Amino acid sequence: MARSFNQVILMGNLTRDPELRQTPNGQSVCSFSLALNRSYKGSDGEWQEATDYVDIVAWGPLGERTAQYVTKGRPVLVNGRLQSRSWEQEGQKRSKVEVVAQDVTFLGGRTDGEGGSSSYTPASSSSAPADKPKPAKKKEDVVIEDIGDEPINLDDIPF
Repeated sequence: MARSFNQVILMGNLTRDPELRQTPNGQSVCSFSLALNRSYKGSDGEWQEATDYVDIVAWGPLGERTAQYVTKGRPVLVNGRLQSRSWEQEGQKRSKVEVVAQDVTFLGGRTDGEGGSSSYTPASSSSAPADKPKPAKKKEDVVIEDIGDEPINLDDIPF
């Protein structure tokens, strides 16, 4: 039997603040939803806008960091896998497909009043949570190594 491949990469904005809960055995789980905007040409030839909404679940330290650092409206990049689950509610069978996050990258700058812009990308979910987001490096902070025979002219770099 052939192996399957289940991987999803999504970039969108949070539709609500993340909800952090604990399972009865003490495991952290964070739930949030992403709005994914897309454009397409309709049958009349005009560009149309549409938004899809996807539920995301992040477990353990990854979920704790997500709940701590992002809020409604913030952009994130989620790498994970699709998972379906079903349950019974009020006598009706229900089912849902959601993304189980394996990594969440926080995009955009911080908005906590410290001024300036920074970004934070958490480590993998197996590492300890970080205390504070790291500021983005400025152009002046970047050290460029000479890896060839000729030196690199910094004025030739387009960014």
